[in-house]
Amino acid sequence: MMKKIEIDGLLFEPLFEEEQIQKRVRLMGIDISLRYEHKQPVFIGVLNGCFMFMADLLKQIDVPCEMSFIKLASYIGTGQSELNELLGLGIDLEGRDVIIVEDIVDSGHSLKHTLDAVKRLNPASVIACALLVKPEALQYHFEELTYVGFEISKEFVVGYGMDFNGLCRNLPDIYKNVPV
Repeated sequence: MMKKIEIDGLLFEPLFEEEQIQKRVRLMGIDISLRYEHKQPVFIGVLNGCFMFMADLLKQIDVPCEMSFIKLASYIGTGQSELNELLGLGIDLEGRDVIIVEDIVDSGHSLKHTLDAVKRLNPASVIACALLVKPEALQYHFEELTYVGFEISKEFVVGYGMDFNGLCRNLPDIYKNVPV
């Protein structure tokens, strides 16, 4: 059983256990593999948060594929800041089927930024896959957001790649911040 944890004075309680996450990731991987059965998609992970999700997702993909990463930064503590691109793509996407992999879609600013940048590179198709989405916080509508692991409310979450001030990305479960 998962227990509450404290990080830098903030209290977090369990939201999703590793087993729930892995089951959902497995189902998403099966569906993506079927969708791209006769294609060779390119997965683009948005770092740092996507690393655990993308690694587990790609283990479930049974079609030939490539992967690359971009690095964006948009959080300071529990609040969002301006979006900064810290690391570029480095792969030709023209005529390719692209799947953007995000850990969490909150306001949608980073996903919009990534989609716009990818579309400028003339892919054959582009969709997005996110482990978590906060529908109440979204400021954009995304036709491309094809795969969603879980919808959550506006709470701040950590674990499974997501952090609070750089901490707790390594946790296999996901926790939500609760008022003390």
